Amino acid sequence: MTTTENRLVSEIHLAGRRLAEGSAGVYEHVNPATGKVQGEVPLAGPAEVDEAVAAAQEAFKEWRKWRPEDRRRLLTRIAERIRAHEDELAVLQARENGLPVSQGKAVLVPHGAGWFEAAAGWADKLEGAVVPTTPGETVDLTLLEPIGVVAVILTWNAPIGGWGMCVAPPLAAGCCVILKPSELAPFTSSFIARICEEEGMPPGVVTVLPGGPDAGEALVRHPGVAKVSFTGGGPTGRKIAAACGEQLKPVLLELGGKSANIVFPDADLAKAAETAASVIFSAGQACTLPTRILVHESIYDEFTAMVAGALGQIPLGDPLDPATMMGPVISEAAVERILRTVDEATRDNGAELLTGGSRAGGELASGYYIEPTLLGNVSPTSEVAQNEVFGPVTAAIRFSDEEEAVAIANGTPYGLAGYVHTRDVSRVLRLASALEAGTVAFNGAGAPAGPGAPFGGYKESGYGREGGKLGVLEFVQHKTVSVALS
Repeated sequence: MTTTENRLVSEIHLAGRRLAEGSAGVYEHVNPATGKVQGEVPLAGPAEVDEAVAAAQEAFKEWRKWRPEDRRRLLTRIAERIRAHEDELAVLQARENGLPVSQGKAVLVPHGAGWFEAAAGWADKLEGAVVPTTPGETVDLTLLEPIGVVAVILTWNAPIGGWGMCVAPPLAAGCCVILKPSELAPFTSSFIARICEEEGMPPGVVTVLPGGPDAGEALVRHPGVAKVSFTGGGPTGRKIAAACGEQLKPVLLELGGKSANIVFPDADLAKAAETAASVIFSAGQACTLPTRILVHESIYDEFTAMVAGALGQIPLGDPLDPATMMGPVISEAAVERILRTVDEATRDNGAELLTGGSRAGGELASGYYIEPTLLGNVSPTSEVAQNEVFGPVTAAIRFSDEEEAVAIANGTPYGLAGYVHTRDVSRVLRLASALEAGTVAFNGAGAPAGPGAPFGGYKESGYGREGGKLGVLEFVQHKTVSVALS
């Protein structure tokens, strides 16, 4: 299982077979760092979906009967293999979506393996209960049963993490998984699928179908799929939820965010600036990033200068270079959309460009690079403050008191994460309750909090939870059994 810089492998993994061709043709994959085609991706279509569901339903009959500790051991071995192949996976991810190898090794590979291990740990710890309804007359108990075949549809920005967050939990619960990775990021998923096969995952338990919208729609609408887990944007999430609603099929949605980073005058400003500058992670293409900076008016000028200075020093470059801190965005279309958003914010909505705002030139001109961008004096109701940009752009907004900060932070349709910097313990406790977000991180803590903690959104950031026990329980059904004693 080695990968060289010149060899990229994307396959359809279906019923124990590795297929180099799919019924939906091929996708020419472009390296976002160079703008050049670097490989072909076989695309699955409805025909492969039908075969995958049939294979998964058959495999489910035995997989659900596996001893839970055996599932735990298998998933733990897979996690260990992911860690062992850190270098190869980081390079693959850099080539498919532009994430620097430094971030892949430091964050996403450990993240994916850690979430795999966390899910594995719950495989043999799920238990029902004895319910004292009518003692002496009946014995009533509850059983936890796997829901069945789960369709997992991942976006392209963090596929290794997606395996840990979205694929491992249903496997731990005893479900079979059909994964549709984005055609923009298929290589890491094919690599991990091979790890699963080599570690003894039975055929049909994990299927990988790279594909476009047609494959995704066929999966979502297939009557043999018991639940859908989707990570991606809100418009697609709405379509998936509507399609699942037609069949009364449950769905887990992890959607976008517009997270506020609230900085009070008593904060550790250096630490708060580090949080603000984290918008460079994955070139700003992550749903939990602090893309709004809410700064108390008394420290606004000082703090925005600190952030602008930090962002201006970020080295852009080849994601395969260990010194690179920020790579490209995913596509030419993303470049155009992000720069248009910045232009409209400054031209039409009164925002001030404090740093960045342009496409990188020179030796990076052929790739999809955008300078880290900070906008100042942003109106909290403007488009750039309300909608997810999904690029290295953050918006600074003034506030005068705590009440106003909370109102601005909660004043978007999203509720995935929030960040607060303050030394006031009472304020920490107040804002932990007041902020409408699935995760609230204080004084440099991050989101997601970690594989043992539940992660998910409020409002239009989705519903359902990933991580910890709750993440595994998303994929079980609760059955009540009542036994008469006479």
